[in-house]
Amino acid sequence: MTLNDTQAAIRDMVRNFAQAEIRPHSTSFERNGGYPPALFQRMAELGLMGMTAPVEFGGAAADYTSYALALIEIAAADGALSTITSIQNSLIVSSLIKDGTSAQQARFLPDLMAGRMIGAFALTEADAGSDAAALRTRAEKIDGGYRLNGAKQFITSGRIAGLAIVYAVTDPAAGKRGISAFLVPTDRPGYGIDKLEHKLGQGASDTCAIRFEDLFIEDELRLGAEGLGYGIALSNLEAGRIGIAAQSVGMARAALEVAISYAKERKSFGQPIIQHQAVGFRLADLATRLEAALQLVLSAASLKDAGASCLTQASMAKLFASETAEAVVSGAMQTLGGYGYLEEFGLAKIYRDVRVCQIYEGTSDIQRLVIARSL
Repeated sequence: MTLNDTQAAIRDMVRNFAQAEIRPHSTSFERNGGYPPALFQRMAELGLMGMTAPVEFGGAAADYTSYALALIEIAAADGALSTITSIQNSLIVSSLIKDGTSAQQARFLPDLMAGRMIGAFALTEADAGSDAAALRTRAEKIDGGYRLNGAKQFITSGRIAGLAIVYAVTDPAAGKRGISAFLVPTDRPGYGIDKLEHKLGQGASDTCAIRFEDLFIEDELRLGAEGLGYGIALSNLEAGRIGIAAQSVGMARAALEVAISYAKERKSFGQPIIQHQAVGFRLADLATRLEAALQLVLSAASLKDAGASCLTQASMAKLFASETAEAVVSGAMQTLGGYGYLEEFGLAKIYRDVRVCQIYEGTSDIQRLVIARSL
C-alpha cells in the first residue's frame, strides 16, 4: 500500500517523537509502573489522544490508516503505552463521539483529548471475557439513576483512569439485549480497586480488578439507550482490533531492527553473521512475515476509511499480526543468542509486552471464530 503525503507525514512525526521522547525511557516506565501525566499531555498536543475524532470535538480528524501508523510507531518505542493509546482512541473517545449526548461529550471529551484524563473500558469479568453476554454486574434502576454493583477483571488503566465506561445488566431476562453502558467517574463512592494485577509484561500499563458497591450513576450518565450496551461494545471492535494488530507490528519491528543491527555487526568465522545463511534466511523470513502483517493492518484500516465493513479483515489482521509478532521477537532473540536473553538488549521486554496481543481485544481463538463465520 502506498501512503499519501499526509499519512507519511503523520507516521514520520510520531516516529520522531516516539524514538526521541518515549523509547529512551521505556525501561524506567516499566520499572516505575506507570507514566508521568505530562507525557499524556504531550501526546495530546500532537493529536494522539483523539486521532480520528472530528475537529469540532478537538480531535485530529486523521484517517484510520494514519491512526494505525501512529500506533505502530508508539508500540515500536513502548508497547504498554500503545495499549493505553489504543484504548483511549478506539474504545473511549470513539464511544463518546458515536453514542454520547452533547452534554456527555462536553463534559468528558475536552479532558480526554487533552490527555488530562485517561479512560478505562470496563467490560470483561472473571466469568465473562469472550462471552460478553454473560455479564453479572448489575445496574438496578432507582429514582434518578441506577445503583451499580459487581466486579470487573483485567481492566486496563483501572487505577489511573478518571472515567470508566462500564457495561452492566439492566434487564437480566433480556440476555445481551439487557446490557447497558454507563459513564462512571472513578472518583465516585463505590468505585474500588480490588487488585492491581502483576503481569508478565506491559508493566507500565496498570491492569486492575475493579469492584462497584452501591455506586450511584445518574440517568444522564447512561451511554446510549438502555439495553444497547452490547451493541455499543461490539461497534468498536473493528478499530480496536486494527489497533492491537498495529501494536503487534510496531513491537515486532523494533525487535527485528535490533536483530538486524546486531547481525550486521557481530562477526563469526571471519564475517558478519547476517552473511551466514542460517541467520540471513531466518531474518529474511521474519522480515517477510512482518511485511505481510503490516499490509493486513493497512488493508483493514483502508477499508475502515472507505466506510466498508471490515470486521473480518480486522480479525485477520489481529490474528496474523499478533501471532507473527511473537514469532518475530522470538527469532530476533535467537539471532542475538545469549545476549537476546539479557534485559539490557531490550528484546526480553518486547517479548513480555507482545505476548498479550494474542489475548486482549478478542483472543486468537475468537478471531478464528469470527473469520470462520464469514467464510
